[in-house]
Amino acid sequence: MYVLGIETSCDETAAAIVIDGKKIISSQVSSSLEFHSKYGGVVPEIAFRMQLETISQVTDDAIKKAGIKISDIGLISVTNQPGLLGSLLVGIAFAKSLSLAKGIPLLGVNHLFSHIYANILADKSLRLPFVALIVSGGHTSIFYIKDFDQVVVLGQTQDDACGEAFDKVAKILGLGYPGGPLIEQLAKKGNPSKIKFNCSDTAQPLDFSFSGIKTAVLYRVKGEGPRVKDKNFKADVAASFQDAAIDALVRKSLLACQIKKVKNLAIGGGVAANSRLREKFIKEALGRGVKCFFPPKSFCLDNAAMVAGLGYRLFKKGYVSDLSLRAG
Repeated sequence: MYVLGIETSCDETAAAIVIDGKKIISSQVSSSLEFHSKYGGVVPEIAFRMQLETISQVTDDAIKKAGIKISDIGLISVTNQPGLLGSLLVGIAFAKSLSLAKGIPLLGVNHLFSHIYANILADKSLRLPFVALIVSGGHTSIFYIKDFDQVVVLGQTQDDACGEAFDKVAKILGLGYPGGPLIEQLAKKGNPSKIKFNCSDTAQPLDFSFSGIKTAVLYRVKGEGPRVKDKNFKADVAASFQDAAIDALVRKSLLACQIKKVKNLAIGGGVAANSRLREKFIKEALGRGVKCFFPPKSFCLDNAAMVAGLGYRLFKKGYVSDLSLRAG
């Protein structure tokens, strides 16, 4: 079955065609990131206005690249939660219109669960059940995946998401936006053992807190006076912060695997593209007999292939939406 996926939860406009939840035939993504950079974060109105302008063309491109006709599509799978309300509505309204006009079944899917499915698209050896960590600019959560429609939240951030903390630390260091790739590049030049940073403890062992470490970085930078301009100091801060944040992700994710007695750990979301994160996860997991799964770095970012893939699996289990489908 050809499934059309549509993803508009944040600043990307994406469409993809996937066969039977397994094979990606086409995947098109248009990003408005360059328009947000000067504001230091995503501006919702800019995002959804760009999506309104591009969604039709992006979808047409995905269908043409797949070499099929709209009549060949057996399902339209669209992200309906979570995300920016205006952006979600653009994708949902477009998907509804196409569904109604062409008589194609419609299904709304969860954006976070789609990120988990990106691992299955990338590596067919990943088997249920498994533990999944989603780590991005807006979310940091650990899930137990018993089946595609049986997902249990084991832990989540109690304040800032990990990616959000990366963005804020990058701003403190005067690096720009988005902060994740900039911190990663600068950290390569620094000593991760130079400065001691820690993430705050949480009442529940599998929850996260990144607000405290962000504040610790701010106070450390403010306390350095003129030395703040020193490139080596900035690199050491970036490296020390990055390792501390990643260590918290690794420790709690592996604890979740231990608690649920599973040997497979899937990691997804924008921060999962971080090379240092991948390195530390693989090293620590190996010693515990846990295998880590990562999507290709390009599929850590928002895309519609993962939406189409998950949609197919749920549709085959009998799930379907109607024209009352809402955002959130």
